[in-house]
Amino acid sequence: MDIDIDKSWFKDWFNSPYYHLLYDHRDEQEAAAFIDKLLAYLQPPAHAEMLDVACGRGRHAKYLADKGYTVTGIDLSIESINVAKKLENEHLSFFQHDMRLPFRVNYFDVVFNFFTSFGYFESQRDNDNALRTLANALRPGGKLVLDYLNSPYVESHLVYDEVKEKDNVVFDIRREVKNHKFLKKINILDKTLMRRATFAESVNAFTRADFERMFAKQGLVITEIFGDYHFNSYDEQRSPRMVLIAQKP
Repeated sequence: MDIDIDKSWFKDWFNSPYYHLLYDHRDEQEAAAFIDKLLAYLQPPAHAEMLDVACGRGRHAKYLADKGYTVTGIDLSIESINVAKKLENEHLSFFQHDMRLPFRVNYFDVVFNFFTSFGYFESQRDNDNALRTLANALRPGGKLVLDYLNSPYVESHLVYDEVKEKDNVVFDIRREVKNHKFLKKINILDKTLMRRATFAESVNAFTRADFERMFAKQGLVITEIFGDYHFNSYDEQRSPRMVLIAQKP
């Protein structure tokens, strides 16, 4: 099997209603518990300015804003931002923005990048540019939380073929690892509309060493790495996640 990936695959896929249908099972209670744990660990000031990068439809940004923080969410998908904007209030705002481009410099106390919303880009230069945006958005002393899949664990547990059906839509999913990337081809049959579509995903199989190099390049100091949403310590072979906490000096 050979999965071909368009280098701008994310522009079409993240704007598709099928993307949200496929991933709507994500556990909101687990996400809320994870965010609560992060806040207890980070101890941000009461009226901290926060940035949620690749915020999607804004549910996690809203959860943070409801706690009294001033939160800004950015995402490339205009479809997602249009949904998120309905949540806006005096503590919460959203903008369509490409994370590879600068966004407010030396401004935020905390920058979040949740649930593997990084590493989509074809070139290392683009990935570095995205991380530079996150680093530059932080005030000196500010903290970055980047939550990524743990590549060695994911590779050893990869399900190569999978079929799911939701709301009369069949997702036929094929996965492979190639050139240090996790590739996914999603063939869709929409039985209601009698329509077929095909989308793809590509995520870099970054390791801890890769992140250490990339963070150092942006002047970020990694202070902690957790291996899951319960803050167990990171183990390269056993941890499902790599939750990196870093500080801007």
